[in-house]
Amino acid sequence: MRKFGLIIAIIALAFAGCASGGGGGGGGGGASGDAYVVDLSTMTLYAVTTGPDKLGAPIGNFVKNQEPLTKSWEDVMLVFPSDLPDLTKYTRVTVVVKYYGPDGAELLAADSMGMASMIYDTNANWRADSGGNTVFKEFNIGGFSGMLHKPRGVRIGLSKNPGALLLQRNSGSPAAFIEVVAIAFHNGTFELPK
Repeated sequence: MRKFGLIIAIIALAFAGCASGGGGGGGGGGASGDAYVVDLSTMTLYAVTTGPDKLGAPIGNFVKNQEPLTKSWEDVMLVFPSDLPDLTKYTRVTVVVKYYGPDGAELLAADSMGMASMIYDTNANWRADSGGNTVFKEFNIGGFSGMLHKPRGVRIGLSKNPGALLLQRNSGSPAAFIEVVAIAFHNGTFELPK
């Protein structure tokens, strides 16, 4: 009978250990309270010229392009302020966007609507996936198969603070305007307040 009681006690302890969480919901650390949420009013929207790629003139403190995107792969650049705190301690980033048609009506986000790339240097090649200037590139931001807009975001390994976020209209996309709703650096998850 004592053996049976000991076995029951061990099983109970095992279940208690499982119920206590022991991992924080999939690893990676903190919750949304640990996030650094970028103050979007400090971002500066720039025009982008192509052939060669170059940062154009600053448009202003906007997080949505002011002129409609009409061509495939047309893009705009949101430049981070230079006085960001040290972001290298964060291992993940979440970026949430909204899409709008030419008439300004909001569109349901879907795969192949838009792309986002985070880069270090606006004067270096921001199209290449290699070469050390690209932090991440997400092809389906906001869509079903995209990860960047989800609470876990995408994994990053910053060597220094990023310089800009490049937003691009995908080929055949109905989106004419892309608006950034949130940029959050974190170590676990980030969810927009309800």
